[in-house]
Amino acid sequence: MPPYRFEPTTTTAALRAEHDGLDNGEETGIVVTVAGRVMLHRAQGKLAFATLRDGSGGAVQLFALAAVTDNFEGFIKISLGDWVGATGEVVKTRTGELSVKIATWEMLAETRRGFGDKWNGITDVDTRYRQRYVDLWANPETRTVFLQRSKILSLTRRWLEDRGFIEVETPVFHPIPGGALAKPFTTHHNALDMELFLRIAPELYLKRLTVGGFERVFELARVFRNEGLSTRHNPEFTMLELYQAYGDYHDVMALTEELVAYLAMELHGTTKLTYGERELDLTPPWRRATITEVVEEHAGVHVDVQMPVEDLRRIATEHGVEVKPHYGPGKLMLEIYEKTTEANLWGPVFVMDYPQEVSPLARDHRTKPDLVERFEAIVAGRELGNAFSELLDPDEQRSRFSAQAQQRAAGDDEAMVMDEDYLRALDYGLPPTAGLGIGMDRLVMLLTDTQSVRDVILFPSLRTEPE
Repeated sequence: MPPYRFEPTTTTAALRAEHDGLDNGEETGIVVTVAGRVMLHRAQGKLAFATLRDGSGGAVQLFALAAVTDNFEGFIKISLGDWVGATGEVVKTRTGELSVKIATWEMLAETRRGFGDKWNGITDVDTRYRQRYVDLWANPETRTVFLQRSKILSLTRRWLEDRGFIEVETPVFHPIPGGALAKPFTTHHNALDMELFLRIAPELYLKRLTVGGFERVFELARVFRNEGLSTRHNPEFTMLELYQAYGDYHDVMALTEELVAYLAMELHGTTKLTYGERELDLTPPWRRATITEVVEEHAGVHVDVQMPVEDLRRIATEHGVEVKPHYGPGKLMLEIYEKTTEANLWGPVFVMDYPQEVSPLARDHRTKPDLVERFEAIVAGRELGNAFSELLDPDEQRSRFSAQAQQRAAGDDEAMVMDEDYLRALDYGLPPTAGLGIGMDRLVMLLTDTQSVRDVILFPSLRTEPE
């Protein structure tokens, strides 16, 4: 029977750091206790060897001798994948292997499923995603990515807190879906007998808190969108959303580029990275450019929200955009940009000044009619973040919600609905505020040179496993 607890005194990584410099054949007289999984195992008469790997990411050899090791016969029968704990002297063998010469050992957990050649790495992606518990051992690079993900989230929290932001938690169940243009998941609360929605964004609750006096606030939120799967999309994902009172979208542009550059430096010691074998320089300042400018550069056509809608429909059709009857000039302009340009922007670049029609929560641009003060941060051809100077006027917000309701009635199931409580909060006064949302999964992909979002989510959404 395995013990109820086991207490290692060190890790394999620490042993490596402290004792890799030993000479071949040297004994230290230092006794340690280690624990982990057996990755390799071989017996040679009265000698037996096993490679032990633990959660520190390191590995060390276990060296057993029939004359020294308790229950030597049991040790030579252990299987690949078994968890064991061992106590013994730190030595380096004559062949140069840092080892623990076992005096005593215990079986901590037997594996009932043979790992076979999985220790050599799993290449089948379905197996990797469904059996992450095996993937983490079989593919050391998987463990590295998720350790880096944890570090990115931790560093982000500390960086924001150092700048006066406070972290909060807002509801996952929403009575009204809002805060983004997306299709929600729905559920039912039996005791309240009401339909609820898994949040598609925490935005409207966080801005309520800004009304309440939390002038710098953020949430690392798990959000849910009932949409398709791809290398960049998972139905549940992690979003950093923050709000800064007294600022505008220029302020959060600076915040965004500084945060991403800081994380790159902490992880890699440089802001000049490689993503997908292509160089990417994250050094601030990043380029600022309007949608009109980048479409003209990449598609060779001029699009503007002031153009006749017939001209925009023609341009959209010529570039393979599916045009729906309810699309106005702003929606057409956005569709043309996303079809022709976004994926070609290596960046990093802040694409600025979006049509009001597709930005129901953003404040009108201070000098450009029918546009709002909004940007998307595009890095390596993908949207990394979205930000606004926030709409403050409750009457204007009501009008925008009404327009969204009309779009919803016309068949747009991602359009927003009227949120009376949020409008009531605005009646109490929202000061000039800037907001930012960053997809943390995509940020982890960027900083770990990972091409699929499923490789940075421990348990990604998958189809039901075949019987």
